[in-house]
Amino acid sequence: MPGVEFTETATWVLSELEDLPFLPELPARGAGASMIGRALSLLPLDADLQPAGWRLTGTEGAPGRDQRRAASLLAQDLDAIEELGQGYEGAFKVQVTGVWTLAAMVERPRGDKLLADHGARRELAEALAEGVRSHIRDVRRRLPGVDRLFVQLDEPALPGVLAAQIPTASGFGKHRRIDVPEASALLGTVLAAVRAEDAETLVHSCAPATPWELLTGAGAQTLGFDLGLLGAADLDRIGEALDAGIGLALGVVPTLGALPGDRQVTETVLRWLDMLGYDPEEVGARIMLTPTCGLAGAPDARAALALVRTSAASLR
Repeated sequence: MPGVEFTETATWVLSELEDLPFLPELPARGAGASMIGRALSLLPLDADLQPAGWRLTGTEGAPGRDQRRAASLLAQDLDAIEELGQGYEGAFKVQVTGVWTLAAMVERPRGDKLLADHGARRELAEALAEGVRSHIRDVRRRLPGVDRLFVQLDEPALPGVLAAQIPTASGFGKHRRIDVPEASALLGTVLAAVRAEDAETLVHSCAPATPWELLTGAGAQTLGFDLGLLGAADLDRIGEALDAGIGLALGVVPTLGALPGDRQVTETVLRWLDMLGYDPEEVGARIMLTPTCGLAGAPDARAALALVRTSAASLR
């Protein structure tokens, strides 16, 4: 979400998005509130912020100032959501950066990305799994009325990881591609930890060429994507996921430019389902509507979310 006032934003989310409120992220507050900084605040690995970005320190018990700030911001946000959500009952969503996007963005203590080191990749996946499990328990403790907890893993870098498109630290080369079995196994490590805590897994990617079969094979129960980014090759894979009982989170309300009307959004979804050959009444219970990527930069994020809410009600 845009802005820097967490309490104001969380109050609006809890009151206006009663079907699926979420723990807001406000990256405008600084690096510690960005998707990478927030994920690192959950890890039992120490990190600091360098001019080139986040880097693990290789030490224990000595997190950098920015990682400590990230952890403090998250704790403050959870305190606020606990107070604002007293008596809340229903579904709730939290989100965290996925293992492969972290590996592509965070550096090793000796330089270059974690992506370059097989052992570091495995250690990162195990640390993220541990951190997410603790986070889930903390959220449940603070919001005991939550009966369905969704954990969204954001993996925008995964297609680039598989296609050897992630630049090295020098900028003159690209990291070697990661094999699909390893990509699936390490993502599965984190998703298994989520399911072990009786939470539901949602993997989101707003990048072209997302490997849908890899995500579902690793344990994703819901797939999140921007509808406008799908190519013809994606449609069969999405259809197969629906047939297998997988849920979909469809990014259909633009975050930039003029907002469409409720009717236009509804008709877009209905036409898309018809093109795939599905009856909305048969699959509607497994479909969410969402804004497209980039909500934190939207000129009116609340209007976009309100449109999502009214369009979903129209489809119901």
